[in-house]
Amino acid sequence: MKLRTDDLESPIGTITLVATADGLCALDFADCRTRMLSLLGARYGRLELERSPDPNGYTSRVRAYLGGELGALDDVAVDLGGTPFQRSVWSALRLVPAGATVSYGGLASSLGRPSAVRAVGLANARNPVCLVIPCHRVIGADGSLTGYAGGLERKRWLLEHEGRHASGTAGAISAR
Repeated sequence: MKLRTDDLESPIGTITLVATADGLCALDFADCRTRMLSLLGARYGRLELERSPDPNGYTSRVRAYLGGELGALDDVAVDLGGTPFQRSVWSALRLVPAGATVSYGGLASSLGRPSAVRAVGLANARNPVCLVIPCHRVIGADGSLTGYAGGLERKRWLLEHEGRHASGTAGAISAR
């Protein structure tokens, strides 16, 4: 499988984007490349990454998001794979507005599966396209920053970035 890839320098490190013709299939930090390649390999088997400037315009969209245009990622097409449950978690995450947070329990409840907190956490951890599927917006029930494959400093930066640029009132989408 041939996939198109590009890198973007950002205030929180180099971001690598990978795309198919159908959508963004991976977005991760360069220091998480091993994890990203493992997820792509599990999905596609043998793959070839071909450098492509701004595949499908995704690099430009991420750059705009990082520049403060938080809505720039809202309708980015994604090509994710995953189980039906993972896809439901990832879809629910896309509904959490920039500048807002939700707890793992709140996210599980929003899916009608309040006892599936651990499963939600596992699906969140396997998110192949960070930022576009905003897993950084998921926090602990006590409001603490917990678990983020890219590191808690990046999660903190992303939440602060969104807090600075979010328009309107942002709040949790469901009870913690």
